[in-house]
Amino acid sequence: MEKQVKFLKILIPIIAGFLLMIPVSNAKIVVDVNRGHADPLPIAIDDLFGNERDIVSGGSVRDYGQRIALVVKADLTRSGLFRVVDNAAFINSKKSVDSLQNPNFNNWKAIGAQALMNGSITLEEDGRLRVEFRLWDVLGGNQMIGLRYYTSPKNWRRISHLISDAIYQRLTGESGYFDTRVVYISESGPVLNRIKRLAIMDQDGHNHVFLTNGKNLVLTPRFSPTAQEITYLSYVNDNPRVYLYNIDNGKQEVLGDFPGMTFAPRFSPDGNKVIMSQAYNGNSDIYVMELRTRKIQRLTSHTAIDTSPSYSPDSKFITFNSDRGGSQQIYVMDSNGKNIKRISFGKGRYSTPVWSPRGDLIAFTKQYQGKFYIGVMKPDGSGERLLSESFLDEGPTWAPNGRVIMFFRQHPSDSRGRGGETQIWTVDLTGYNERQMVTPLDASDPAWSPLIR
Repeated sequence: MEKQVKFLKILIPIIAGFLLMIPVSNAKIVVDVNRGHADPLPIAIDDLFGNERDIVSGGSVRDYGQRIALVVKADLTRSGLFRVVDNAAFINSKKSVDSLQNPNFNNWKAIGAQALMNGSITLEEDGRLRVEFRLWDVLGGNQMIGLRYYTSPKNWRRISHLISDAIYQRLTGESGYFDTRVVYISESGPVLNRIKRLAIMDQDGHNHVFLTNGKNLVLTPRFSPTAQEITYLSYVNDNPRVYLYNIDNGKQEVLGDFPGMTFAPRFSPDGNKVIMSQAYNGNSDIYVMELRTRKIQRLTSHTAIDTSPSYSPDSKFITFNSDRGGSQQIYVMDSNGKNIKRISFGKGRYSTPVWSPRGDLIAFTKQYQGKFYIGVMKPDGSGERLLSESFLDEGPTWAPNGRVIMFFRQHPSDSRGRGGETQIWTVDLTGYNERQMVTPLDASDPAWSPLIR
């Protein structure tokens, strides 16, 4: 575990130095993230210009410039909003300081690019890398944004994600989501004796680390608003306990020993509370704990099963699912447990509601006629849309910009019980951009972090 924690601490620190803003023009390019199936914006991502004779750990400075460009390309492509122009189509690919600051826009127009990213990477005397990039409006012939970063070579992947976020935000008007991580349950072993470990990775699947050894069953990990702590449920000697795990130092502490079963602990938006459901004598209700005082307050009291609570971003409301109406449906109540209202009225059963970070939508799992769906609806229950469908889709979690949803999908096993693999997928709010995330083993119950900043 010590080695794992040291590895994580390399990834987490805020970048040394910061950003240098370069004047921004009035760009004409706008990517509409609210449209349905639309042609992605063609963008050229040029390798960052660097000196191949400057050597740092892991390769030359030029190598790092190429790697950063590759990660930016992969990030923007996965968003579904951008089409990266093949480097083989580039005209006069020789780079110089002048070509970076004064691109020949006619050459980029000729290959169909509407936007261009270029830049440079240099080695500082103190061993840090200085990474600069510029984003250009090819059709308008103007610079849209320029940023400069200073960082240790070990943080080159994070720099790549920060560049992707800056480009995404400038071209869409929405915050990016690439400088984030995902915590999830890694699964292995036979169906009747599954080993479940807590695992964490970057949102693109890189820098993967197991946080627990699989000795004890772990479930439902969730990030704190600071992205530095995780709350999760673990069974130790068949006793369910809620834990807090500090990503910075690898330490974990018991949040509380609760009689009966405890389900789905989740932080409040300010990080000062944890909300969860607890079951006594077969009946489950919603409870909230103040982390500072460990004081517990009961929010619901009903003979039905109330579970899967999630706060609205302003902490004024809570959504949860309950079978108090005869079948599993989604409800919303005030944060003090008052004014409970059912909001789901479609056909089928609804579960695992999660409020969007933007506050405009609630994601959910729906089961109807033997199929599972991931969908969204407005907080009043209107505007229901289904985004995915399969044998079993479950457990939605939001990207911090509220535009992409991650979930896990299980495939059916064959007649002999083989198969049944479980994987993590993402889908955007249009429902057209479904993508699988690659993990070392089976994966379930993901939780998306806030931006790491």
